[in-house]
Amino acid sequence: MSEAKLDKIRAQAVELGAVDENFIRVLSQVPGYTEALFDSLTRSHVDGAVDHKLKEIIRIMLARQAGDPYFGTLRSKPAAAAGLTEEMIEAGCGDFEADARFSAPEKWALRYAKLMYTKPKSVDTAFYAEGKSHYSEAEIMEIGTFIAFHYGMQVFTRAIGLKVAG
Repeated sequence: MSEAKLDKIRAQAVELGAVDENFIRVLSQVPGYTEALFDSLTRSHVDGAVDHKLKEIIRIMLARQAGDPYFGTLRSKPAAAAGLTEEMIEAGCGDFEADARFSAPEKWALRYAKLMYTKPKSVDTAFYAEGKSHYSEAEIMEIGTFIAFHYGMQVFTRAIGLKVAG
């Protein structure tokens, strides 16, 4: 990968705030993967029909679930600019079911993130049917692939002991 492409990825990482230089350094060890993985990570996080703030809460919840201090520490700048606060993140990672700040669709998405790896058998046909009352098929797939991709990356960064730069 050229230094110019790597610089472009670094700039996008700084703009997003959900990864830092250390993550880019790790990705750059496999140049053929760097651009694709970073693109998948950022596209799944920022793009799509599901609210970015909700995905940011899910990302942090998953990092805590995975025991990953790296992704659990970083915060998305666009989510913060859109009004996401640490208080909302804590609420979403805590007893969100009882929190009136979260809508029924948001609670379902947060439950999905919590259950996919902790109680996978509960993510069944009935669970998806409930999700379809809140989200389109495409949005459910967006949330599901977001959960799978980000949780996997978080387990990976925990396993290699990645730390936030600085």
